[in-house]
Amino acid sequence: MILKVCGMRESENVRNLASVRPDWMGLIFYAKSPRCVSEKVPILNDVKRIGVFVNEKRTNVSKAIIEHDLDGIQFHGKERSDDCRFFRDQEVLVIKAFSVDAAFDFASMIPYEGQCDYYLFDTKGALPGGTGRTFDWSILNGYNLKTPFILSGGVGLDSIPQLQNFSHPLWFGVDVNSAFEDAPGLKNIDKLKTFSDALRR
Repeated sequence: MILKVCGMRESENVRNLASVRPDWMGLIFYAKSPRCVSEKVPILNDVKRIGVFVNEKRTNVSKAIIEHDLDGIQFHGKERSDDCRFFRDQEVLVIKAFSVDAAFDFASMIPYEGQCDYYLFDTKGALPGGTGRTFDWSILNGYNLKTPFILSGGVGLDSIPQLQNFSHPLWFGVDVNSAFEDAPGLKNIDKLKTFSDALRR
């Protein structure tokens, strides 16, 4: 089970994150986000660096990949399947996020099949990015495509029982963010350790 800690921004906080041993670390490159990265943060051994972008130009994404030593990218806007393919062809790990509610049509994702390494399912909100709210995970019973997915959207310590009871053959990991913050971009390491230990039992 992959653990992705998203919205990391402060260098010292990133260094402390090493004790949590996440698999992936999300760095947000979206100017309207309070968690937007303003400078390069430390590299952690064995932790993949995932850049999160919203409707960004390919040239800017490519520049960020190089400047911030990104292992992968997460598209959280209205990016097309060919945008995903463009970077996957460069051997960059590609995640495409989809905002889910009761009316979501999984058939709309078919053009992205084979173009992404993973999907990420988040709670639908008025703006791109996290809402801090959890959606009804039973909606994912209707997901029958082939690409593995990451579960996101308001996941916190109180989500542990629900996570332990959730099952899907293509469920690959969990993305956490605001539920573990003391302030935007500043994660509570002790809470993350507790969550990580419970997730990996």
